[in-house]
Amino acid sequence: GVDIVFLIDVSKSMLAEDIKPNRLEKAKQIVRSIIDELAGDRVGIIVYAGRPYPLLPITTDYGAAELFIYDINTDIVPSFGTSISEAVDMTAQFFNDKSNKKRVAIVISDGEDHEGNVSESIQTAVDNDVTFYTVGLGVEKGSPIPIKKNGATVGFKKDKNDVVVITKLNDGILKEIAQLGNGGYVNGTNTNIVRDFI
Repeated sequence: GVDIVFLIDVSKSMLAEDIKPNRLEKAKQIVRSIIDELAGDRVGIIVYAGRPYPLLPITTDYGAAELFIYDINTDIVPSFGTSISEAVDMTAQFFNDKSNKKRVAIVISDGEDHEGNVSESIQTAVDNDVTFYTVGLGVEKGSPIPIKKNGATVGFKKDKNDVVVITKLNDGILKEIAQLGNGGYVNGTNTNIVRDFI
């Protein structure tokens, strides 16, 4: 048995549609695909943007996990920005110190991190026997972030200078997390490849 905690980026950049239907929906698809292959393992879910939120404590109830995954959206964490390090810090609270199960954290993100310095957080988790895998979503050339109304795109997110924001895959930080976390990195474009990799 393995204890697996999914850390899912729910910042607004995850609404970019450079991966169909968008980065966040692809992340949810990947998590569901991995859970469908599990038997006897426990799963937990942390969602994060500017701060992390413990969505689902570690459980063997895959049905409950599916329901929680279905409801994940970018409004679930009411804070701007992205802080991977705070989400990594929270993983330590998810794992039962008395359990001898293998501990795995899977970070699913476009790699945009507005806080920086995730290495210290990763090292603390690794010292607690957590292995990190990372999944990168997005393309390097970047994509605008659509603003939707009733399911239709009515514009794109702009910065304070009224310039359309382009969000790019930053796989550098995701590869760093995987390397420091004794795991591995995989691009999330193909769900089956991700599932087989992890």
